[in-house]
Amino acid sequence: MNAHAAMAAFDPDTLQDHRFTVPGMRCAGCISKIERELPLQNGIAGARVNFSAKRVAVSHDATIDEAGIVRVLERLGFEAQPVAANPLAQDDAETRKLLLAVAVAGFGMMNIMLLSVSVWSGAGGVTRDLFHWLSALIAIPVIAYAGRPFFSSALMALRYGRTNMDVPISIGVLLATGLSIHETLTGGEHAYFDGAVMLLFFLLAGRALDAAMRDKARSGIAALLSHMGRGASVLSADGTARFVKSEDLEPGMIMIVAAGETLAADGRIVEGITSIDNAMLTGESQPEPVSIGMTVHAGAANISDPVRVEITAVSGDTAIAEIARLMDEAGQSRSRYVRIADRAARLYAPAVHSLALLSFIGWMVAGAGWHQSLTIAIAVLIITCPCALGLAVPAAQVVAANTLLKRGLLIKDGSALERLAEADMALFDKTGTLTVGKMRPVDLSGLDHTGRAIALALAQSSRHPLSKGLAAALSAQGVVPLPVSQITETAGDGVVGDWQGVPVALRRPTAGGDGPASELSIGGKLFTIHFTDALRPDAAETLAQLGALGIPSQIISGDRSQVVGAMAETLNLMATGELSPQAKLARLQSLKEAGHFPLMVGDGLNDGPALAAAHVSIAPGTASDVSQQAADAVFVGDSLRPVGSAIIVARATMRIVRQNFAFAIGYNLFAVPIAMAGLVTPLIAAIAMSLSSLIVVANSLRLFRAAG
Repeated sequence: MNAHAAMAAFDPDTLQDHRFTVPGMRCAGCISKIERELPLQNGIAGARVNFSAKRVAVSHDATIDEAGIVRVLERLGFEAQPVAANPLAQDDAETRKLLLAVAVAGFGMMNIMLLSVSVWSGAGGVTRDLFHWLSALIAIPVIAYAGRPFFSSALMALRYGRTNMDVPISIGVLLATGLSIHETLTGGEHAYFDGAVMLLFFLLAGRALDAAMRDKARSGIAALLSHMGRGASVLSADGTARFVKSEDLEPGMIMIVAAGETLAADGRIVEGITSIDNAMLTGESQPEPVSIGMTVHAGAANISDPVRVEITAVSGDTAIAEIARLMDEAGQSRSRYVRIADRAARLYAPAVHSLALLSFIGWMVAGAGWHQSLTIAIAVLIITCPCALGLAVPAAQVVAANTLLKRGLLIKDGSALERLAEADMALFDKTGTLTVGKMRPVDLSGLDHTGRAIALALAQSSRHPLSKGLAAALSAQGVVPLPVSQITETAGDGVVGDWQGVPVALRRPTAGGDGPASELSIGGKLFTIHFTDALRPDAAETLAQLGALGIPSQIISGDRSQVVGAMAETLNLMATGELSPQAKLARLQSLKEAGHFPLMVGDGLNDGPALAAAHVSIAPGTASDVSQQAADAVFVGDSLRPVGSAIIVARATMRIVRQNFAFAIGYNLFAVPIAMAGLVTPLIAAIAMSLSSLIVVANSLRLFRAAG
């Protein structure tokens, strides 16, 4: 039964999801093994690897628990443990352990190399034997400590009758050490303690660098979460205030947020008017005016005046936590390049063992003797380590994801980078995508101060988009609402109230007209307020950038053709309006059937099917939950520029991946014959193999400069 069939055999309503830390995942072969074999176990419906975080998300039913899944992972050759209670907390323990191991290996390597220089310079007899003994006294404890990450991984795999890339590494290190000990005991001419320790040093350096890159990719998440308030002053039933830690806050509580404080939870303002700095969440540097009824988010800083906020979401349910979770769940993809690495990694261990054995037998048959034959076999084991191949894809994807995160775009799936690089045309929804999706009044000059204050009192009591836009605009002007009483709202009609005995209302216009509008009534006197949904500030620049990249754009929208046409004329684009969700889906499918690779950018519920059907898709952070779930990436803030950056970085990523593959394959084609020919010592093999991995990582780091 394949994974898809296994998932289909479960009742979705009974499935549970748990995540596990699996530090032993080292390459694409590990990813493939876990995702392929876990769903074949009883009770497990599916598994998804997050290589960057070294985690596995597992869907399972009640017939297996967390402990059972850990045992299954161990049978597959991987130590695992359930993720801690806070799944978004950054865990850099592995990096610290690797850095300590690097330091130990580096200390040992430098001292052994100093001793080896004398031997290379011609020291012989008692002096050479003394230096070999000193090298052994340094090397053996260093190898025992620094080699633990490889030895434990190899033992775990062998214990359950499996192999991984750490098995031949461990064999190579232990054989080189054992041969060197034999040479030291027998007074031999050559010992390879320097090669064994140097191999561990460079391997550990590569893994530490890889772990540091993964930590760096997640550091943006940690920084995001660290800005959330640690707690809040909460209003008690008796009117007193008490401080409550953020983890103890509950929906329905009333927070008292003083000027200068940071919100610890999402909520709705129930008293007061202020401005908030929401740059961390939206990227907008200008403070945003907020008033009664408006939503504010955890992490936002209250700039001007104290307000009271009714909590609507806490802790892991806040908007910031959702963005952090989105990044945390961005896992290793099943892209074409990952599948190539999968196949290569699967063949690696048996191929390397066969080549090493063939080299040993061949040189024995040629009369070289067991010592020289074993030395050559050790060099083959060491030089063929596929670290460069294993890092070719994930190293590039981790750096690319971090680069795009800094530019305001969250990649949900590594394969999205490959598909973004293939995009040859872009389709945009209008409202909320090309526009900011926030209605703003066009002209309020016809209203005097009293009229504006009454309008604000009515608008801030309504949840209608036009009322919210009007309230935001008036609050930004410093307008203070008048005390309008008996306010009631009727869905589809508007808001009515009483001001000093004068009936006032904010409702739909009695007469039709072009574009969205509200009608303010004060004692029977009418004022029409027209609204507009402004383009995103850099929409035209982004569309021009896409055109320069060879990606023509067009608008597909459910809005009225007249409105869509006016925007298309402004942006000089082709456009189609009044499209149903089915029509949008049909448009995407027809383009794909014609051989195109369309990028869809949309935000509404009606865009969900189109986003899912597109070759690749992006949604703004303000999009509906359906759209964000369907999209491959999400951008935050009012700027549309992250869409262009995504294409540039994705294309650069694919170039880097291809370069990494070419180098890794070329290195092995060049190095293996040389090692089998006996032209490489274990020391030189260790240097060559380690440098190949570092070159791949260094090449991937070039992506930090992508997209400017």
